[in-house]
Amino acid sequence: MNVVDLRSDTVTRPTAAMRAVMAGAEVGDDVLGDDPTVQRLEATIAERLGLEAALFVPSGTMANLLAIAVSTRRGDEVLLHIDAHPFQHEAGGAGMFAGVQLHPLGHGGPFLDPTEVLSAVRPPNDHYAPATLLCVEDTVNKGGGAVYPLDRLRDLHRAAHGAGLATHLDGARLFHAVVASATPADVRVRGFDSVATCFSKGLGAPVGSALVSDRERIALARRYRKALGGGMRQSGVLAAAALYALDHHVDRLAEDHARARALGDGLATMGFDVEPVATNMVYVGVDDGPAWQQALSEHGVACFAHGPRRLRLVVHLDVDDAGIRRAIEAFGRIG
Repeated sequence: MNVVDLRSDTVTRPTAAMRAVMAGAEVGDDVLGDDPTVQRLEATIAERLGLEAALFVPSGTMANLLAIAVSTRRGDEVLLHIDAHPFQHEAGGAGMFAGVQLHPLGHGGPFLDPTEVLSAVRPPNDHYAPATLLCVEDTVNKGGGAVYPLDRLRDLHRAAHGAGLATHLDGARLFHAVVASATPADVRVRGFDSVATCFSKGLGAPVGSALVSDRERIALARRYRKALGGGMRQSGVLAAAALYALDHHVDRLAEDHARARALGDGLATMGFDVEPVATNMVYVGVDDGPAWQQALSEHGVACFAHGPRRLRLVVHLDVDDAGIRRAIEAFGRIG
């Protein structure tokens, strides 16, 4: 059975053209600092985001962990949304490796409120862990792929900086936000001290993320990457895929957004409870999420239940119009 895989936008396979540039990539030993393709990727993504330097890392989880580690001290507190990836899906790494505690906020919607952030910054006191970092996620995965309003991003980093906090933007799907908002990447991230962005979520590269920041933070992050076992050798093969994705797979994200809207509209027309579709994610309310996940898999549609009564369907490079139609038909056969 040919499966329509809507589990995540990380399941994509390199295109033939991407494989060709990977095969021809010029490489060196990146741990020793002499892989030219990795250097080109790091310079390219830093320039595109308007920051000084970048570090190529194996995953978005490592990028976020490094960002936390270089902007905090052990025993500090990190403020973030309760649905944010470091709190929900990163295996407790911030506490395990960076020695910080995470303070979840934002119980009233997908976006953090600057007023709530400021109210969570407690005065100096030996009883309190000092808050030293604010993490913001854009797009918001568990918020339906929602895109932060630009003014809200600016209000958040200004409020945080005014309270003495550093700021990190978890832009795993930053380029979805760029395309959906028609706002350049450097404008969206302006004012944040560090940014993580992923090349394998949506952009179609097989592996890799980047942490982008100032030179001092990136130099420290490089050391921490080594300590965590994240140093890769001839990783120009992977960096070539990421460069190809930046050159060829950003603008086409609009196609994924359009297909996601078509999927959401189709399911809503059939009577399903569909949350507003902002980018490439469709969240659907059902009576039994795990049961629907299993039933859909038996009809050739793979997805994940996100909670007892919620499904997440993610549209990506490997899902075409026919796949969207098949997914809608599968829901109709089950429902």
